Amino acid sequence: MAIEFKKRPGIVAYLTAGDPDLATTRDIALAAIDNGADVIELGVPFSDPLADGPVIQRASERAVARGVRLTDVLELAKELRTARPAAGLVLFSYLNPVVRMGMKAFCARAAEAGVDGVLLTDMIVEEAREYLDEMQANRLAPIFLAAPTSPDARLKAIAAVSQGFVYAISRVGITGTQQQVAGDASGLVMRLRQFTKLPIAVGFGISNAEHVKAVSEFADAAIIGSALVALIEKTPAAEAASVIGQFIAGLST
Repeated sequence: MAIEFKKRPGIVAYLTAGDPDLATTRDIALAAIDNGADVIELGVPFSDPLADGPVIQRASERAVARGVRLTDVLELAKELRTARPAAGLVLFSYLNPVVRMGMKAFCARAAEAGVDGVLLTDMIVEEAREYLDEMQANRLAPIFLAAPTSPDARLKAIAAVSQGFVYAISRVGITGTQQQVAGDASGLVMRLRQFTKLPIAVGFGISNAEHVKAVSEFADAAIIGSALVALIEKTPAAEAASVIGQFIAGLST
């Protein structure tokens, strides 16, 4: 559970594993780390990614069509941990692939792969007992989504069981790039600060250096997802790692 942000704001980079292919995802992740990403979120491709906008939906569809599965993502995580021992590494998945593998087996395999934490997008804190028990048994950090619409009682419950960092959703809706950081984000972070001393990372709609600077005024880290996936989508695979590395490096300038 060694997730930490060495600067403010920290950078969390989301990648859909296997888009365009697993080898390229590995190279992109390494380039992101080497250019300033504190944490890599490896997205497990899923056939029905309801929380995601069209960019990440398409990436998931492409990876699923290539046959990429949870076992492949765990193997990729192991490769990244070996290559970059100090980097933060989080698995980002919907619950269904984990249930298919089995919660106990999944947590054990994630720990073996060297993963620091797990975020299951549709795992709600009220139904997370088995998940939390297995995460604790394997020394993994459970990371939960906190939304602007969540009442304080729910934010308190999320904060009580979270480790690593809390993922604050900047706005209601699906993932995707936006013109500016939603006004709800700072208010949500302020509310979360009442209940936790963990770092708070803001995601959904963060897509450029201006957004990252805005987030730095009130949060500990910015999560970049759809902007990276969209860039990967339009970049030849052979150039993707270099392009993403330059993009990540430019976020902190």
